[in-house]
Amino acid sequence: MKSRDRAARRWLQWAISPALLMLALLANAQPGPTTAAQAQGPKPRTVLVLGDSLSAAYGLAPAQGWVALTGERIARAKPGWRVVNASISGETSAGGAARVVREVVLHRPSVVVIELGANDALRGLPLRQTRTNLARMIGAAHGVGAEVLLLGMRIPPNYGAAYTQEFERSYRDLAKRFDATLLPFFLEPIARDRDAFQGDNLHPVASVQPKLRDHVWKVLEPMLE
Repeated sequence: MKSRDRAARRWLQWAISPALLMLALLANAQPGPTTAAQAQGPKPRTVLVLGDSLSAAYGLAPAQGWVALTGERIARAKPGWRVVNASISGETSAGGAARVVREVVLHRPSVVVIELGANDALRGLPLRQTRTNLARMIGAAHGVGAEVLLLGMRIPPNYGAAYTQEFERSYRDLAKRFDATLLPFFLEPIARDRDAFQGDNLHPVASVQPKLRDHVWKVLEPMLE
């Protein structure tokens, strides 16, 4: 058991060390001048969402997406908090890992929501690579003191039982190993409803975005303290 724990710690150190190095370099940079607006009071605490097209409101007006709807709810229910959506359609875990340091240093979030991995699986990419990329993202978020909410995904069985099961298990393993909060299946409220998706059968329509918001809210709200 001890050897397993040591191996896990070594993997985490390796996975996030490039991010932590960049954070240290950026933290030592000279800060800019304080503006009058900054001097008026504390900045709102930030929920940073790093996702793919499911969070970037693909095929919809930005305001219709679940992230924007969550931002509206937070503005009403949690004064002093805000949501920043840094999601990009087509994003893979590698893309998220490549830009996570810039995003967390720029926004200094208190909570980071990671909704990535589905595009990796749809392309049949090696799952070890996906896990490493997600671990780097979790490490970068922890490096600025943020909590992490990991939104798990599932994929169709046509990739084979072994691949699909390992893909789903990857989110559970990462959350457990790196102390992240897990929502096991992001699309669970709508996954069995064909009418919930656009013509591509991949991206949810506008009318079900509130269901996704509510599904995420159940686990996100307790983190906003």
